[in-house]
Amino acid sequence: MAQRSGHRAFVALGDSLTEGVGDPVGGGWRGWAALLATGLTAGGAAGPPVRFTNLAVSGAQSRDVLERQLPAALECRPDLASVIVGVNDTLRHSFDIQAVAARLDQVYASLTARGAVLLTACLPDPGRMLGLPPALARPLARRQRAVNAVVHALSERYGALHLHVCGGEWITDRAMWSADRLHPGERGHRQLALRFHALLAERGLASGPAPSPEPESPGPTVPARLWWLATAGTGWVARRCTDLLPQLLALAADELGHRARGTSARLDLRASAAVSAALAALSPVEHPGPV
Repeated sequence: MAQRSGHRAFVALGDSLTEGVGDPVGGGWRGWAALLATGLTAGGAAGPPVRFTNLAVSGAQSRDVLERQLPAALECRPDLASVIVGVNDTLRHSFDIQAVAARLDQVYASLTARGAVLLTACLPDPGRMLGLPPALARPLARRQRAVNAVVHALSERYGALHLHVCGGEWITDRAMWSADRLHPGERGHRQLALRFHALLAERGLASGPAPSPEPESPGPTVPARLWWLATAGTGWVARRCTDLLPQLLALAADELGHRARGTSARLDLRASAAVSAALAALSPVEHPGPV
Protein backbone atom coordinates (compact mmCIF):
# COMPACT_ATOMS: atom_id res chain seq x y z
CA MET A 1 0.00 0.00 0.00
CA ALA A 2 1.34 3.41 -0.93
CA GLN A 3 2.17 5.76 1.94
CA ARG A 4 0.48 9.09 2.37
CA SER A 5 1.47 11.78 4.84
CA GLY A 6 -2.10 12.84 5.52
CA HIS A 7 -5.63 13.08 4.23
CA ARG A 8 -7.39 16.09 2.79
CA ALA A 9 -11.06 15.06 2.95
CA PHE A 10 -12.84 12.33 4.91
CA VAL A 11 -16.47 11.55 4.09
CA ALA A 12 -18.61 9.18 6.17
CA LEU A 13 -21.61 7.38 4.66
CA GLY A 14 -24.08 5.13 6.43
CA ASP A 15 -26.82 5.00 9.02
CA SER A 16 -27.29 5.89 12.69
CA LEU A 17 -24.08 4.17 13.78
CA THR A 18 -21.99 6.60 11.72
CA GLU A 19 -24.34 9.52 12.35
CA GLY A 20 -23.21 9.13 15.95
CA VAL A 21 -26.38 8.00 17.73
CA GLY A 22 -25.46 7.05 21.29
CA ASP A 23 -22.74 9.71 21.58
CA PRO A 24 -24.58 12.98 22.32
CA VAL A 25 -22.62 16.23 22.23
CA GLY A 26 -24.05 19.73 22.36
CA GLY A 27 -27.61 18.78 21.51
CA GLY A 28 -26.58 16.60 18.57
CA TRP A 29 -24.60 13.47 17.79
CA ARG A 30 -20.84 13.12 17.39
CA GLY A 31 -19.89 9.46 16.92
CA TRP A 32 -16.88 7.40 15.92
CA ALA A 33 -16.31 9.02 12.52
CA ALA A 34 -16.06 12.53 13.97
CA LEU A 35 -13.75 11.21 16.69
CA LEU A 36 -11.58 9.53 14.07
CA ALA A 37 -11.43 12.73 12.01
CA THR A 38 -9.77 14.55 14.92
CA GLY A 39 -6.86 12.12 14.65
CA LEU A 40 -6.32 12.70 10.94
CA THR A 41 -4.38 15.58 9.49
CA ALA A 42 -3.76 16.97 6.03
CA GLY A 43 -0.15 17.18 4.92
CA GLY A 44 1.43 15.28 7.78
CA ALA A 45 1.38 15.34 11.59
CA ALA A 46 1.82 19.11 11.74
CA GLY A 47 -0.83 19.81 9.11
CA PRO A 48 -4.36 21.10 9.56
CA PRO A 49 -7.29 18.77 10.32
CA VAL A 50 -8.94 17.03 7.41
CA ARG A 51 -12.18 18.33 5.96
CA PHE A 52 -14.75 16.02 7.51
CA THR A 53 -18.27 15.56 6.14
CA ASN A 54 -20.75 13.21 7.80
CA LEU A 55 -23.51 12.23 5.37
CA ALA A 56 -24.84 9.33 7.46
CA VAL A 57 -28.53 9.46 8.40
CA SER A 58 -30.40 7.43 10.99
CA GLY A 59 -32.51 4.71 9.37
CA ALA A 60 -30.55 4.73 6.11
CA GLN A 61 -30.48 1.57 4.03
CA SER A 62 -28.10 0.57 1.25
CA ARG A 63 -30.44 2.19 -1.29
CA ASP A 64 -30.23 5.52 0.54
CA VAL A 65 -26.44 5.37 0.61
CA LEU A 66 -26.29 4.66 -3.12
CA GLU A 67 -28.92 7.10 -4.32
CA ARG A 68 -28.61 9.99 -1.86
CA GLN A 69 -25.34 9.90 0.01
CA LEU A 70 -22.94 8.73 -2.70
CA PRO A 71 -23.54 11.67 -5.09
CA ALA A 72 -22.94 14.14 -2.26
CA ALA A 73 -19.85 12.21 -1.16
CA LEU A 74 -18.30 12.31 -4.63
CA GLU A 75 -18.78 16.07 -4.75
CA CYS A 76 -16.56 16.29 -1.65
CA ARG A 77 -13.71 14.62 -3.56
CA PRO A 78 -12.71 12.45 -0.58
CA ASP A 79 -9.42 10.61 -0.30
CA LEU A 80 -10.84 8.71 2.69
CA ALA A 81 -14.41 7.39 2.86
CA SER A 82 -16.23 5.11 5.28
CA VAL A 83 -19.26 3.06 4.27
CA ILE A 84 -21.06 1.18 7.06
CA VAL A 85 -24.64 0.20 6.33
CA GLY A 86 -26.87 -2.87 6.20
CA VAL A 87 -28.51 -3.34 9.59
CA ASN A 88 -31.58 -1.37 8.53
CA ASP A 89 -31.84 -3.49 5.39
CA THR A 90 -32.12 -6.60 7.58
CA LEU A 91 -34.96 -4.99 9.55
CA ARG A 92 -37.21 -4.56 6.52
CA HIS A 93 -39.66 -7.00 4.95
CA SER A 94 -38.12 -6.16 1.58
CA PHE A 95 -34.67 -7.52 2.52
CA ASP A 96 -32.86 -8.80 -0.57
CA ILE A 97 -29.20 -9.73 -0.21
CA GLN A 98 -28.65 -9.60 -3.96
CA ALA A 99 -29.89 -6.00 -4.07
CA VAL A 100 -27.76 -5.08 -1.05
CA ALA A 101 -24.67 -6.58 -2.69
CA ALA A 102 -25.29 -4.77 -5.98
CA ARG A 103 -25.75 -1.41 -4.25
CA LEU A 104 -22.67 -1.76 -2.06
CA ASP A 105 -20.64 -2.83 -5.07
CA GLN A 106 -21.62 0.36 -6.86
CA VAL A 107 -20.82 2.52 -3.85
CA TYR A 108 -17.43 0.92 -3.21
CA ALA A 109 -16.53 1.03 -6.91
CA SER A 110 -17.46 4.70 -7.27
CA LEU A 111 -15.45 5.82 -4.24
CA THR A 112 -12.33 3.79 -4.95
CA ALA A 113 -12.42 4.81 -8.63
CA ARG A 114 -11.96 8.39 -7.40
CA GLY A 115 -8.91 7.32 -5.39
CA ALA A 116 -10.49 7.17 -1.94
CA VAL A 117 -9.21 4.81 0.74
CA LEU A 118 -12.27 2.85 1.85
CA LEU A 119 -13.18 1.99 5.46
CA THR A 120 -15.74 -0.76 6.07
CA ALA A 121 -16.95 -2.88 8.98
CA CYS A 122 -19.06 -5.94 9.68
CA LEU A 123 -21.62 -5.56 12.47
CA PRO A 124 -23.33 -7.64 15.18
CA ASP A 125 -26.84 -8.83 14.49
CA PRO A 126 -29.62 -6.64 15.93
CA GLY A 127 -31.63 -9.53 17.35
CA ARG A 128 -28.80 -10.48 19.69
CA MET A 129 -28.18 -6.88 20.72
CA LEU A 130 -31.87 -6.33 21.50
CA GLY A 131 -32.16 -9.62 23.36
CA LEU A 132 -35.00 -10.95 21.21
CA PRO A 133 -36.33 -14.48 21.77
CA PRO A 134 -34.26 -17.06 19.84
CA ALA A 135 -36.96 -17.83 17.27
CA LEU A 136 -37.10 -14.14 16.35
CA ALA A 137 -33.39 -13.45 16.73
CA ARG A 138 -32.12 -16.30 14.52
CA PRO A 139 -33.67 -15.04 11.25
CA LEU A 140 -32.24 -11.57 11.86
CA ALA A 141 -28.87 -13.07 12.73
CA ARG A 142 -28.91 -15.04 9.48
CA ARG A 143 -29.64 -11.88 7.53
CA GLN A 144 -26.87 -9.95 9.26
CA ARG A 145 -24.40 -12.76 8.60
CA ALA A 146 -25.35 -12.55 4.94
CA VAL A 147 -24.71 -8.80 4.88
CA ASN A 148 -21.40 -9.27 6.69
CA ALA A 149 -20.34 -11.95 4.20
CA VAL A 150 -21.05 -9.55 1.32
CA VAL A 151 -19.16 -6.73 3.05
CA HIS A 152 -16.20 -9.04 3.67
CA ALA A 153 -16.06 -10.09 0.02
CA LEU A 154 -16.48 -6.60 -1.39
CA SER A 155 -13.98 -5.12 1.07
CA GLU A 156 -11.39 -7.54 -0.26
CA ARG A 157 -12.44 -6.84 -3.83
CA TYR A 158 -11.88 -3.10 -3.46
CA GLY A 159 -8.89 -3.15 -1.10
CA ALA A 160 -10.83 -1.63 1.80
CA LEU A 161 -9.52 -1.36 5.34
CA HIS A 162 -12.03 -3.62 7.05
CA LEU A 163 -12.82 -3.68 10.76
CA HIS A 164 -14.31 -6.82 12.32
CA VAL A 165 -16.75 -5.69 15.01
CA CYS A 166 -19.46 -8.32 14.66
CA GLY A 167 -18.17 -10.24 17.68
CA GLY A 168 -15.76 -10.09 20.59
CA GLU A 169 -15.90 -8.97 24.20
CA TRP A 170 -17.12 -5.51 23.33
CA ILE A 171 -20.49 -6.94 22.25
CA THR A 172 -21.28 -8.12 25.79
CA ASP A 173 -19.67 -5.19 27.61
CA ARG A 174 -22.59 -2.99 28.66
CA ALA A 175 -20.21 -0.09 29.25
CA MET A 176 -19.72 0.10 25.47
CA TRP A 177 -23.40 0.51 24.64
CA SER A 178 -26.03 3.20 24.94
CA ALA A 179 -29.39 2.83 26.66
CA ASP A 180 -31.04 1.47 23.51
CA ARG A 181 -28.71 -1.59 23.47
CA LEU A 182 -28.34 -1.23 19.69
CA HIS A 183 -25.99 1.75 19.33
CA PRO A 184 -22.60 2.23 20.99
CA GLY A 185 -22.35 4.74 23.79
CA GLU A 186 -19.52 7.25 23.88
CA ARG A 187 -17.04 4.61 25.06
CA GLY A 188 -18.12 2.28 22.23
CA HIS A 189 -17.84 5.02 19.60
CA ARG A 190 -14.37 5.85 20.91
CA GLN A 191 -13.40 2.19 20.65
CA LEU A 192 -14.48 2.12 17.00
CA ALA A 193 -12.57 5.33 16.24
CA LEU A 194 -9.48 4.00 17.99
CA ARG A 195 -9.55 0.70 16.06
CA PHE A 196 -10.05 2.43 12.70
CA HIS A 197 -7.20 4.80 13.54
CA ALA A 198 -4.98 1.80 14.29
CA LEU A 199 -5.81 0.26 10.89
CA LEU A 200 -4.89 3.50 9.16
CA ALA A 201 -1.75 4.02 11.24
CA GLU A 202 -0.50 0.50 10.45
CA ARG A 203 -0.48 1.48 6.78
CA GLY A 204 0.99 4.92 7.27
CA LEU A 205 -2.34 6.60 6.58
CA ALA A 206 -2.92 8.32 9.93
CA SER A 207 -0.37 10.85 11.10
CA GLY A 208 -2.43 12.57 13.80
CA PRO A 209 -2.96 11.44 17.42
CA ALA A 210 -5.18 8.46 18.16
CA PRO A 211 -8.54 9.27 19.77
CA SER A 212 -8.68 8.76 23.53
CA PRO A 213 -10.51 5.59 24.61
CA GLU A 214 -11.81 7.28 27.76
CA PRO A 215 -15.25 8.96 27.60
CA GLU A 216 -15.79 12.57 28.57
CA SER A 217 -19.30 11.91 29.90
CA PRO A 218 -20.67 9.18 32.19
CA GLY A 219 -22.49 6.26 30.58
CA PRO A 220 -26.26 5.77 30.87
CA THR A 221 -27.52 4.64 34.26
CA VAL A 222 -29.86 1.70 34.77
CA PRO A 223 -32.84 4.07 35.30
CA ALA A 224 -31.90 5.87 32.07
CA ARG A 225 -31.86 2.58 30.17
CA LEU A 226 -35.23 1.57 31.58
CA TRP A 227 -36.68 5.00 30.78
CA TRP A 228 -35.48 4.74 27.18
CA LEU A 229 -37.04 1.30 26.79
CA ALA A 230 -40.33 2.53 28.27
CA THR A 231 -40.52 5.67 26.13
CA ALA A 232 -38.38 6.11 23.03
CA GLY A 233 -37.59 2.41 22.85
CA THR A 234 -41.25 1.49 22.58
CA GLY A 235 -41.67 3.84 19.64
CA TRP A 236 -38.52 2.54 17.98
CA VAL A 237 -39.76 -1.05 18.17
CA ALA A 238 -43.28 -0.08 17.07
CA ARG A 239 -42.04 1.72 13.94
CA ARG A 240 -40.04 -1.29 12.84
CA CYS A 241 -42.67 -3.82 13.83
CA THR A 242 -45.15 -2.16 11.49
CA ASP A 243 -42.86 -3.02 8.60
CA LEU A 244 -41.09 -6.16 9.73
CA LEU A 245 -43.13 -7.98 12.37
CA PRO A 246 -45.58 -9.88 10.12
CA GLN A 247 -42.73 -11.30 8.05
CA LEU A 248 -40.53 -11.86 11.11
CA LEU A 249 -43.29 -13.91 12.72
CA ALA A 250 -43.52 -16.00 9.56
CA LEU A 251 -39.73 -16.44 9.57
CA ALA A 252 -39.88 -17.44 13.23
CA ALA A 253 -42.59 -20.02 12.50
CA ASP A 254 -40.45 -21.42 9.69
CA GLU A 255 -37.47 -21.47 12.05
CA LEU A 256 -39.40 -23.42 14.69
CA GLY A 257 -40.73 -25.82 12.09
CA HIS A 258 -37.24 -26.63 10.81
CA ARG A 259 -35.92 -27.08 14.34
CA ALA A 260 -38.75 -29.47 15.13
CA ARG A 261 -37.88 -31.53 12.04
CA GLY A 262 -34.14 -31.31 12.66
CA THR A 263 -33.56 -29.50 9.36
CA SER A 264 -32.36 -26.09 10.59
CA ALA A 265 -29.15 -26.51 8.60
CA ARG A 266 -31.18 -26.04 5.43
CA LEU A 267 -31.90 -22.44 6.39
CA ASP A 268 -28.19 -21.71 6.78
CA LEU A 269 -27.42 -23.43 3.49
CA ARG A 270 -30.15 -21.44 1.77
CA ALA A 271 -28.72 -18.18 3.14
CA SER A 272 -25.19 -19.12 2.09
CA ALA A 273 -26.41 -19.98 -1.40
CA ALA A 274 -28.15 -16.60 -1.63
CA VAL A 275 -24.91 -14.80 -0.71
CA SER A 276 -22.94 -16.81 -3.29
CA ALA A 277 -25.53 -16.02 -5.95
CA ALA A 278 -25.51 -12.33 -5.03
CA LEU A 279 -21.73 -12.09 -5.36
CA ALA A 280 -21.68 -14.16 -8.56
CA ALA A 281 -24.20 -11.79 -10.12
CA LEU A 282 -21.85 -8.82 -9.79
CA SER A 283 -20.00 -7.73 -12.89
CA PRO A 284 -16.27 -8.44 -12.79
CA VAL A 285 -14.27 -5.28 -12.42
CA GLU A 286 -10.65 -4.27 -12.39
CA HIS A 287 -9.82 -2.23 -9.33
CA PRO A 288 -6.62 -0.64 -8.14
CA GLY A 289 -6.59 -2.54 -4.85
CA PRO A 290 -5.26 -0.93 -1.65
CA VAL A 291 -4.27 2.69 -2.03
